[in-house]
Amino acid sequence: MGADEIIERVQQALADYEPRRVDHPAAAPAAVLILLCDRAGEPHIVFTERTNRVEHHKGQISFPGGACDDADDCMETTALRETYEEIGVKPEDVRIIGRLDDLVTVSNFRVTPYVGLMSTESEYPFVLNDHEVARVVQVPLLFLMDERNMELEVRHHQGREVLVPAFSYNGCRIWGATARMLHQFIEIFR
Repeated sequence: MGADEIIERVQQALADYEPRRVDHPAAAPAAVLILLCDRAGEPHIVFTERTNRVEHHKGQISFPGGACDDADDCMETTALRETYEEIGVKPEDVRIIGRLDDLVTVSNFRVTPYVGLMSTESEYPFVLNDHEVARVVQVPLLFLMDERNMELEVRHHQGREVLVPAFSYNGCRIWGATARMLHQFIEIFR
């Protein structure tokens, strides 16, 4: 399956999907961007490795994104603004193609994940906010889609054990809310 065919399937699956909205007034609104880019003809997902200087999720692999600002007119604006602030991807270089279910994190954020396509096919000149982002990590979508590359971890949540997805790629561990959103994204078009 070629890159164009994969992207077409992703777009169709997201167009057909009705995301679930969560009303959780105590949780701070936030948004992330699941950003797809083309690297040498193969779709990749862009992640960030957070620095140890940030307030939340130090050192973790995550999607670019963050909390909603008062000036943001919608959650999509939040996802695009945060992506620009963290890794320098201009909003005009991204085409939003859908969104996933809202997710409430253990750190009490109500996260709205958006899926976007980077409109450039060459290597993007990422500009890192060195307070927030240690590096950009690009993972091949086909690697993430391969069920053999997903693990199930036991976590404790509200007094019970639950199985949650996790992924490892080139020494990077994708787990927690990021892995849950990634898993949903993969399942929608698998």
